[in-house]
Amino acid sequence: MKLSLNQLKQFTLDYNSSADLLDISVNSLVEKIGAQLGAIDEVDKLGDKYKGIVIVKVVECVKHPNADKLSLCKIDDGGHVQDVPRDDQGLINVVCGAPNVRAGLTVAWLPPGSIVPDSASKEPFKLEAREIRGEISNGMLASPKELALNDSRDGILELDQDKLAGSDFAEAYYLKDDVILDIENKMFTHRPDCFGLIGLAREIAGIESKAFKSPDWYKVNLDSPVVEAEKLPFKVNNELPEKVSRFTVIAMSDVKVGPSPLWLQIGLNKLGVRSINNVVDLTNYYMLLTGQPLHAYDYDKLKKLSSGEEAVLTVRSPRPEEEIALLNGKTVEPKSETIMIATDTKAIAIGGVMGGVETEVDATTKNILIECANFNMYSVRRTSMASGLFTDAVTRFTKGQSPLQTLCVLLKTVEDMKSIAGAKVASEVIDNNNIEQVVMERMSLFPSIEISPDFINARLGLTLSDSEVSTILSNVEFQVENEGGNLTVSAPFWRTDIELREDIVEEVGRLYGYDKLPLALPKRSLAPAAKDELLEAKSQIRARLSRYGANEILTYSFVDGNLLEKSGQDKAKAFELSNAIRPELQFYRLSLVPSLLDKVHPNQKAGYDEFALFEIGKSHSLDQVNDGEIVEFELTTLVVASSDKLKKAGSAYYQAKDYLCALASTELEFEPLPGNMAESYMAAFYEPNRSAKVTVKSTQEFLGIVGEFKPLVSKNLKLPKYCSGFEVDTKVLSKLMKKSDNYKELSRFPGITQDISLKVKKDVTYKSLSDLVSESITSSKPDKTTFSLSPRDIYESEKDSEHKSITLRLSISCYTRTMTDNEVSQLLDAAAQAASSQLHAERL
Repeated sequence: MKLSLNQLKQFTLDYNSSADLLDISVNSLVEKIGAQLGAIDEVDKLGDKYKGIVIVKVVECVKHPNADKLSLCKIDDGGHVQDVPRDDQGLINVVCGAPNVRAGLTVAWLPPGSIVPDSASKEPFKLEAREIRGEISNGMLASPKELALNDSRDGILELDQDKLAGSDFAEAYYLKDDVILDIENKMFTHRPDCFGLIGLAREIAGIESKAFKSPDWYKVNLDSPVVEAEKLPFKVNNELPEKVSRFTVIAMSDVKVGPSPLWLQIGLNKLGVRSINNVVDLTNYYMLLTGQPLHAYDYDKLKKLSSGEEAVLTVRSPRPEEEIALLNGKTVEPKSETIMIATDTKAIAIGGVMGGVETEVDATTKNILIECANFNMYSVRRTSMASGLFTDAVTRFTKGQSPLQTLCVLLKTVEDMKSIAGAKVASEVIDNNNIEQVVMERMSLFPSIEISPDFINARLGLTLSDSEVSTILSNVEFQVENEGGNLTVSAPFWRTDIELREDIVEEVGRLYGYDKLPLALPKRSLAPAAKDELLEAKSQIRARLSRYGANEILTYSFVDGNLLEKSGQDKAKAFELSNAIRPELQFYRLSLVPSLLDKVHPNQKAGYDEFALFEIGKSHSLDQVNDGEIVEFELTTLVVASSDKLKKAGSAYYQAKDYLCALASTELEFEPLPGNMAESYMAAFYEPNRSAKVTVKSTQEFLGIVGEFKPLVSKNLKLPKYCSGFEVDTKVLSKLMKKSDNYKELSRFPGITQDISLKVKKDVTYKSLSDLVSESITSSKPDKTTFSLSPRDIYESEKDSEHKSITLRLSISCYTRTMTDNEVSQLLDAAAQAASSQLHAERL
């Protein structure tokens, strides 16, 4: 947002808004705005470009004797410029090539030694007296382009005739010592009123502790102007009242379209807007003044595009395959969220964004419709992003302009359209107003707020009195009623951000000055924060798995639907994102396992033949929603893999199991996967015959699943033959880690290791045999001993398809003495006898 300090001062002077603003220094203002309003991106000393430019009269203009397209002019500068050659009448020779140069004109003269303004920001071009085709030209008569006012090079700039020869051009047109402040737009995201000169002037007055008064015409309830000419019939239809809360239109006839007055051209140029013609310029000017965009339509073109005897303006949604040619030369196909302005037959504008070329106001225009509306900020933003259209109107509508200001801005524009374009009012105002009646009556978007100075002071650390708070707020035109120290505050109609008491606190603090707040640290307890048990458990899990040689990875919580299908999961059970950051990340994962399996092949391809990967994260499922709330699952997942070229012996299942047992540090039970679990999304990738359901033995609490993966999953994800993993509930795991002290006393005496091999029927599971042997040893072992039982081998002979042999290794030690081989053999004999009687096992 650009701000001209000269325009600011002129505005406050014209409307007697705050005369005190005329005395603020530039440096002080820049500092104040940066600290209390918004960051300043650039300070442009515009006035420096126009130093030395003089207003002159063209007294004589004759054809150049040696050039057909040049003129030899004599100009009168009132004797203002020194050290320049003159004739006996005090006139100065200037050669000019402009087609519109003639005697009697008042123009801008750049004397020798001055810099051409258009070149000031690039490579400054300094003028000098030079010979042109045999005649000396002292400087030049300037065009609008050379004066950096607009892009026109068609002729020299014709100034107002009442300007005196020898006057300073910069001073005459409010350019002298002018400074343009470019304030960062992002600072005003919640302040649409600050996208207009009135709003900025009001804020500057507020931070300077000065009272501000808006112009008399800037009010909510104003009388419509009297119809002055034959009526121009038109009709307004609003099919989108939820997106267009107010749509205000008026017709004007006998419009004389032409160049704008120079003050208006210069005023627009200062704020970065190109002058087009007086009608369009006035709509842009009042947009820059109030922050409220307007748009003018050629009435006659609009009527031709309507089917009946009157012009029609309809607010509606886009139609299928509809296109519109815009003022910028682009033809677009509007998206579904776009607000279209149309006749009853054809789209003519994109609401809040840009008008169409078919109803453009141009030199042939005689009658116009002026629209001043309020469009939904979110719809305009989506339309702008989808269409790649970023205009001054978009910048303002996407900040949420107040619908209460449309009528007053429209009526003021009509007033100036009469004086500048000679237009006449040709209709009553049609005000399609969908604002709640209570809002219109109170002239504020939100109800009044009751607040006490104590509430404000407690949050700002100040000691402001009720009168001081009232003054701070009244300076920026809040209505404040003081009843015994309790304040009732009503926000003005242009403020869209004052809804809570905290909003008033923020307003007071900002206007008073955050730099004036006391520098004191907030009071807080020195007691240590309560430990987050889950966070601590995750840290322990990471540390343990890292010590065991596993590597942690962090993958996206979102996955590709193809990955879910490759891993055997049903993507219909996963939450699908409507605004995925990438097309391949459109589903929230049901499990962490597919994400880890997806990383196995790339790592092996990179040269890592054997590794373990783990991740701690969350998953969600459409099946798991309680009372409308999505259930989050905290999971710890590990995958181990060994390249086929290593030909690693044994089953990968046991390696994953070893990792899990070491991690849990407590006795776990492993059972075959139940049928309903094997078919669930959480086990869809596991091979049922080579996987197990894991529970905590002491509590029978479900922990997770460990196992190898289905052949189809391995094929889809290019997994090696030796690959397995587990996925467990992190919260359950954290309870186990909390109970575990990670320490077990070692015996001082030597331990003994012996193996036992038992031949059983094929349908006897390893678990049942292992549990039976473990129970037998536990019941018969001596006191103060500790032992462990681990699998060594499971063998099935091709010659005997009905049996298998299982070898278990017993490691046992005593804390009080050295055990003998005979004692250990007796324990194994007892275990073999128990296995024989209960499972019909044969000891080998």
